[in-house]
Amino acid sequence: MARLGFIGDQYMSSGMVEFVELIKDMHPGIFVYSVRISDEPSSDQRAGWFGNVNEQLEQVATEISELPELSKGFDAIGFSQAGQFLRAYAQRYNNAGPPIKNLMTFGSQHMGISDLPGCKPTDFMCRAAKAATRNGVYTAWAQRNLVQAQYYRDPANYATYLNHSLFLADINNEVDVESRRERNTTYAKNLGTLENFVMVLFNEDKTVIPKESSWFGSYSIPTEEDDGPPAIVHMKQQPLYKEDWIGLRKLDEEDKVFLIVCQGQHMQISDECWRPIVKRWAGSVDIEQSSTRTPEIPALLLQDR
Repeated sequence: MARLGFIGDQYMSSGMVEFVELIKDMHPGIFVYSVRISDEPSSDQRAGWFGNVNEQLEQVATEISELPELSKGFDAIGFSQAGQFLRAYAQRYNNAGPPIKNLMTFGSQHMGISDLPGCKPTDFMCRAAKAATRNGVYTAWAQRNLVQAQYYRDPANYATYLNHSLFLADINNEVDVESRRERNTTYAKNLGTLENFVMVLFNEDKTVIPKESSWFGSYSIPTEEDDGPPAIVHMKQQPLYKEDWIGLRKLDEEDKVFLIVCQGQHMQISDECWRPIVKRWAGSVDIEQSSTRTPEIPALLLQDR
């Protein structure tokens, strides 16, 4: 059982380095790029907790555009929160920069989180971020500086979320009708260029709350009549899906969406979990290039936080 890419990890962690080597063994000749916000490991780790996600995403898009190995497009794997960040890349940049072809997300928070996970007693960075987030998740400062706050979706304060979320509400095209702000139609067009969208849910996940967020599930928005625990609104019940705000329904109707269950807790990835996924959907080669004497080297991008 491997533990890879947990929230707050960094691109040079032992788990990520080992995983890259395993992928290279599976797909000889593949070019693998691990996303980083900083080349300095401790700074990269800190960026998983503190920073502006929209600015980080813009930085990563610029770096990707400058890598010749990725210029023809690439497959992408996002572990945990990196999954929704890579989806945001596809929605914002697949038309202008090198496109993601196959997107694979493991334990990601596509519909955000509605509670904060616990921290290890010695993980002071996690504890500091959690305390700051709880004290004002929708303040302007939190929405620009605390990574987890930027995908915190509180059903009990849904209107506040819509009006103040600077990242998740935007990439999910959730709009407060009274604001008269229009949805971004480019997002649906860009996500629709994916060849496949693979989402992995961990059946014992207690870090992603609710765990169904990994499949675009969320807690229901409470009403005055509700007197019990919140229900889970599954992907196909979401207005986001039914009205196709981001192109997810179109992908699904084209049989390009795959919902997969892996056994275990958050980011406890067994060989039985990841190997079939990476073997099938990573390392794709352009069909036109593959028939030539010098086929294009397949490219894979990894993001671990």
